[in-house]
Amino acid sequence: MALMASCREKVENPDKALTMEAFSSLRIPSYVMNSHAIRRQVRKLIENDKDSMWVDFQTKRYYQRKGNFLWIDRYGVDQRADTLLRYIRQVGEMGFRKDQFCVHAIETDLHHLRTLDFNDSTFHVNRVLARLEYHLTKAYLRYATGQRFGYVNPKLVFNRLEVKDSDSTHVSYRGLFDIPMDHPGSHFMQVAFQKVSHDSVAEFLREIQPESPLYYRLLRRLNNPTTPASERPRLLCNMERCRWRLHDYPQMHRKYVFVNIPSFHLYAVDEDSVLSMRIGCGTFETKTPLLTSKIKRMDINPQWIVPQSIVEKSILRHAGNSSYFNSHRFFIRERSTGKKVEVWRASYQGLKNREYLVIQEGGEGNALGRIIFRFDNSFSVFLHDTSSRDVFQRTDRGVSHGCVRVEKPFDLAVFLLEKKDRETIGKIKYSMLADVSKIGEGERKRPDGDVTDEEEVDTLDRSRLIGTLKVEPKVPLFITYYTIYPDQKGHLREYGDVYGYDRVIYQYLRNYR
Repeated sequence: MALMASCREKVENPDKALTMEAFSSLRIPSYVMNSHAIRRQVRKLIENDKDSMWVDFQTKRYYQRKGNFLWIDRYGVDQRADTLLRYIRQVGEMGFRKDQFCVHAIETDLHHLRTLDFNDSTFHVNRVLARLEYHLTKAYLRYATGQRFGYVNPKLVFNRLEVKDSDSTHVSYRGLFDIPMDHPGSHFMQVAFQKVSHDSVAEFLREIQPESPLYYRLLRRLNNPTTPASERPRLLCNMERCRWRLHDYPQMHRKYVFVNIPSFHLYAVDEDSVLSMRIGCGTFETKTPLLTSKIKRMDINPQWIVPQSIVEKSILRHAGNSSYFNSHRFFIRERSTGKKVEVWRASYQGLKNREYLVIQEGGEGNALGRIIFRFDNSFSVFLHDTSSRDVFQRTDRGVSHGCVRVEKPFDLAVFLLEKKDRETIGKIKYSMLADVSKIGEGERKRPDGDVTDEEEVDTLDRSRLIGTLKVEPKVPLFITYYTIYPDQKGHLREYGDVYGYDRVIYQYLRNYR
């Protein structure tokens, strides 16, 4: 007797609980799943994977330590793979090659898995599942780590860019980057693996996207059909800078000073007011380091301790020449005791062996100008005035040994004051114009606390001289490097790659291109 059922009746799907394991009973070799066989295939993939970036090492190490399968189970592969695939399909819009994120390989194996299109060779079920497991993890970690932290580690790259000194056993490098920022580590990897296991891939991939609004402006420009191909490398490099997760940003502060090396410009921002000025910075050979700090002090008419490199290059040949030292207002102190030494007593060898410090008196003609703005940093660089004012008329203002020369030092000093009282401002101006070489000569007091720029200060009133002024509260300082950055009106401006950093970043990004 045949059983008949109405077409209107609902019939339970007998294959509802069907899994990949069910095919093992068919005894067709290419359909038989075996976890041990899958692990063997994963080991082969690791052996043949020549990629050697840190994040790829993390993928290999996870499976070498026999970590649990993240993406595959007896049901095959679920929607987590599709979620990841939606994100990594977009890497082409980010300027990267899809094959660097295994996009085609994942798509192909997912198709074979979901259409049950297996065979005894390339597309054996265990080989398909092994490739999916390994490639999904590799693509996931590459994408998540890159979008969260950047695809280039600037601290590692830039602080190993230029050799400072070397011998047969040791190499030291010139420091060029000291901006505190997040870097991927074991904790991030653990979280990333947990997110897959807990089915939180979609949420995690949303969270790790860059936060900088500039990043998305550059991304739109990159994908604008009118953008010339020649501009793409510069866009990619500045997008990469926007991925770096710094510990501090200008936007986190009401008041800050922002220096962008490629634009040779400084912006002092206090809420809606902006003080803008040109700067001079380090040459290509003596680059200004990238850093964040806080301006804590202003020294007016500072003495300049001449760097040893300048002593050896320009001063050493004048050892013992009092006339030369006097004309440049240099004097000498013993490095160990601090005692002043007569020029004729300081030998050539002593200067070369760093036994002495060469110091330039403060005041008119000092290389640091009339005022220096000090902040903590490990490079001994500062913002300061300059006696060579013509530098600000040049297009290429890479002129210093690493410090930043500012065009409007008095205006910057006033900006840094929290309380801009007339008396303090007047004393700063007076001190910056005074002939401090006349200290000790006749002094004359003045009734007011101000002085005009044109007025010649030929006598001294010590009560109006300021040597040091604390900046309270300290003002955040950002010395950065963007070759595309918004101007004061918000328009994106392009600047020259004066230190060649774009070329360095782009070379590393080629791992994904």
